[in-house]
Amino acid sequence: MKLATNTQVSVDGVMQANGGRDDNLDPGMERGGWARPLFDDEALTFVQEFYQRADAFLFGRRTYDLFAGYWGVRDDMEDPIVGALNTQPKYVASNTLSQPRWANTTVLSGDVAAAIRELKAKPGGELQVHGSGALTRWLLENELVDEITLLVCPVVVGQGTRLFPDAGPDIALDLVDSRAFPNGITTQLYRPTGRPEYAS
Repeated sequence: MKLATNTQVSVDGVMQANGGRDDNLDPGMERGGWARPLFDDEALTFVQEFYQRADAFLFGRRTYDLFAGYWGVRDDMEDPIVGALNTQPKYVASNTLSQPRWANTTVLSGDVAAAIRELKAKPGGELQVHGSGALTRWLLENELVDEITLLVCPVVVGQGTRLFPDAGPDIALDLVDSRAFPNGITTQLYRPTGRPEYAS
């Protein structure tokens, strides 16, 4: 399976609280919910079709808890996202979660990198990571990501956790595909290709 990440980001790279404001989950983040108003029917269809391609899902602990509490308790299986998330295997990278409450979940602990390499070696299409910023950054640092999809929303949030840190690994990317949606969201599909070249 190839490991494919899917992240909604603002123009200034913020990914935190894209779906809504929640003082318990994101204390001090006053500008939550910046992505949802921009999703038109075409962008939503793109996201639904992305989920439908998954053979399995990989989460960080925080995103897993969020998804389990929202998507995992829904029974409208005809919804493309609900159906995908509740029928496909789920993996969560965590050294603290011992009893996952979402059915068909496996906890990856200890040597998580080795466990993910084993998953990637299995036959199948896509092992997808949605959100999970800390996990996505770690996966990139460990060169485990095969494809990066960014849904760039036409807004500068000016606050919040960004996908890429101020200091992190440098990565060259090949642009494989791009698309623009009616409300201004653009999607870019990249493949990491090693380290960038720098001018002398």
